Amino acid sequence: MAMAASRLLWASRVASYLKISTFPRAFSTVLKDLKYADTHEWVKVEGDSATVGITDHAQDHLGDVVYVELPEVGSSVSQGKNFGAVESVKATSDINSPISGEVVAVNNELDGKPGLVNASPYENGWIIKVKISDSGELNSLMDDEKYSKFCEEEESKH
Repeated sequence: MAMAASRLLWASRVASYLKISTFPRAFSTVLKDLKYADTHEWVKVEGDSATVGITDHAQDHLGDVVYVELPEVGSSVSQGKNFGAVESVKATSDINSPISGEVVAVNNELDGKPGLVNASPYENGWIIKVKISDSGELNSLMDDEKYSKFCEEEESKH
């Protein structure tokens, strides 16, 4: 019994030194004050504009992102419709807009550093900024609590 406890303590110290977790990561990060689509995109609303990206949950399932297809500034996006794609070492996945409006900015930094989507999905890995055309659409999106439950239910099906 004491031997098992000392091995666990040793493994924990080694993991700490190597900066790895000794426990499996249960759930991805979900931020408050964002809205979430069931296709795993997030929206941060600031006045009449919104920043859009893919969630930590989505990037975690995709694996290492190697390319992000961005729309043109000035193009229109519609809620639930595809506006780009994320290509990873595992798969290519469409990015759907959680909100309708006009694209006013794209994150050109992703051209040279697509891994920002993995490293910082809610900050440096944002994908587009949109001038919102219908703020009522935000009501159909999930808050952080509903999105967390949605992800838990989705995980339990796999």
